Amino acid sequence: MMRKILTTACLLPAVAWLAGCSSAPTIPVAKDVDIDRFMGDWYVIANIPTRFEVGAHNAIESYKRDKDGSIATTFTYRDGGFHGPEKVMRPRGFVRPDTGNAVWDMQFVWPIKAEYLVAYVDPAYSQTIIARSALDYVWIMARTPTLTDDEFAQLERRVHDLGYDLSKLQKVPQHWGAAATPKGAPGAATP
Repeated sequence: MMRKILTTACLLPAVAWLAGCSSAPTIPVAKDVDIDRFMGDWYVIANIPTRFEVGAHNAIESYKRDKDGSIATTFTYRDGGFHGPEKVMRPRGFVRPDTGNAVWDMQFVWPIKAEYLVAYVDPAYSQTIIARSALDYVWIMARTPTLTDDEFAQLERRVHDLGYDLSKLQKVPQHWGAAATPKGAPGAATP
């Protein structure tokens, strides 16, 4: 009996968290995201980092739609510097139905799924902002490793308009010399 109570007590917070993840977003999201155009490589230009991303260099997120409709995601970065150890995460994205492909659940560990919102994507699908209703993490990403000052300022304003504290936003160092290029990233040397 005691074991059942402990198991229930441990599972309740996880269930409550999951229920919160499945609710409708409380911030605006992009309209009618063309999921096929969104696939591919995105350089992380700036973010409010998760604890895993603190000190990340050459961060790049890659998306590929699988036959089952889920999104195979590969997040690659160098830890602590351009020549730091390569870190790779492979979460799976699940696009929520009837959301214009802008609301995803990102699963790093089964069965937990975290909210992942395509808050903005430009018409050329060259710049995007990924956000969360909790306003805890945000990612400014682009198809190129750098943006002009004007482009970055426009995206930064959009992040601010979503309700984020810009003092927490950090630029992610990007330098794509041959020695710093992660395996599988754009420009990586093939063995």
